[in-house]
Amino acid sequence: MCETGCTAHIDKIVTEYEDGRKDILVTGVDRMQILQVSEANPYSIADIEILNDDEQIIDNNIRERLIAQHIKLLELAGRIPAPTTYQDREFLSFFIAHNAGLSVGQKQKVLELKGEADRLDFLVSHMEKFIPLVEEVEAIRSKVLSNGHFKDFPMEGDDDSD
Repeated sequence: MCETGCTAHIDKIVTEYEDGRKDILVTGVDRMQILQVSEANPYSIADIEILNDDEQIIDNNIRERLIAQHIKLLELAGRIPAPTTYQDREFLSFFIAHNAGLSVGQKQKVLELKGEADRLDFLVSHMEKFIPLVEEVEAIRSKVLSNGHFKDFPMEGDDDSD
């Protein structure tokens, strides 16, 4: 269990099981720090402190760059996002981190960063490395789907003259 986490609002109970377990959909609300954990009950209970972001100046160029990178990533995934999706978001970083190809550890890092500017910088850096990898995979996939032949790897009986 990590010391920094997120409080959540339960949006929907998806499935209720006979043994009392439930599958739920939640929305993250506030970043929090665990102060103390008590395991005396069937479930762990924690005393927490809500974390506020450090005062940071947001560079609009970085913000716009991240939006452009995210749109490109989604387009590579076959989705066409509306630019208005990004408007009026207090914490753009959390919205984008949700589907930016981050590992669990990277998502935790985003959660632990103490300000929006730091999170935006982290995500821009991630996207600069991640998008070329996605493009490379897509290029290979396109070659494979094109006709099953790689120009650099002729199949037996292929004419090498093209």
